Amino acid sequence: MSPSSSTPVLQRASAFTGRWFAVLVLAAGGLGLLLPDTLAQAAPAVPWLLALIMLGMGMTLRPVDFAVVVRTPWALGVGVAAQYLVMPLTGFALARLLDLSPTQAAGMVLVGASPGGTASNVMVFLAKGDTALSVAMTTFSTLLAPVLTPLLVLWLAGEFLPVDAGALFVSIVQVVLAPVLLGLLLRTVVPALVERVLDALPLVSVAGIAAVVAIVVAGSADTVLTVGPLLVLAVVLHNGVGLGVGYGLARLTGLDVPARRAVSIEVGMQNSGLAATLATVHFSPAAALPAAIFSVWHNVSGSLLAGWWSRRPVERAVAERDRVG
Repeated sequence: MSPSSSTPVLQRASAFTGRWFAVLVLAAGGLGLLLPDTLAQAAPAVPWLLALIMLGMGMTLRPVDFAVVVRTPWALGVGVAAQYLVMPLTGFALARLLDLSPTQAAGMVLVGASPGGTASNVMVFLAKGDTALSVAMTTFSTLLAPVLTPLLVLWLAGEFLPVDAGALFVSIVQVVLAPVLLGLLLRTVVPALVERVLDALPLVSVAGIAAVVAIVVAGSADTVLTVGPLLVLAVVLHNGVGLGVGYGLARLTGLDVPARRAVSIEVGMQNSGLAATLATVHFSPAAALPAAIFSVWHNVSGSLLAGWWSRRPVERAVAERDRVG
């Protein structure tokens, strides 16, 4: 089959998976509950699945995507700082406030300390936000993850469970940084080859995240059924605070409306696949539950927020802001 004949099919399939991403991930979680013994045996594959997802992310990047650092360094700095301050501290605060178990608390902190998720770029585009800023925030928060994520987890989750920051650093380099840089290198060296597979990358990402969620849920199926609504509430609040505070900080620091929308979604949507992988490898499957729940919920809330903002043109939002000010 020629590339030209396969591209429309892949584009339609990618659009379908993007539209129903949250439902597909939820179905994967259900599959994990139905086949726990079978899927739990695939736990060693989780880091490889995440590495494949991050390789795909790297292949979507181009050197021009980094130009936003020169154009709007202040916006990028505000966004990345908010990413690594708001979410980790919120995860820690909610774990203490709701008196979560040590494994669940560590999982909440790990979700908060993870970089932005790749699905956020799509949400920002749909929300008529600053997509270039969104891509830059995802990229730079990911590149900083090998250093910042282990330090934040050691600082905030160390009181809940023993944390080996060095091992976390090595894992993030292996499953995040190296694949992203390899993908970027491939896009630079063999762009024609990468262009032929770009339409398939969203499918690979969705399938990979769904597989991670299914395996994580299967590994702690007994715990999932006894968690109750408390952990779900914690995850929903965590995501909501990220979206709201991210927007508020962007507004307070003088960013324009498209940039505010980008920062809001980037801060609120985490790389839950990374959090689930690290929790499974370094803590326990039960510690990965917050990430599994987050993976479903942040795509639901992100889609709803993007849909609402997409019906509010930026010009109107600016006018309303000026009237209020």
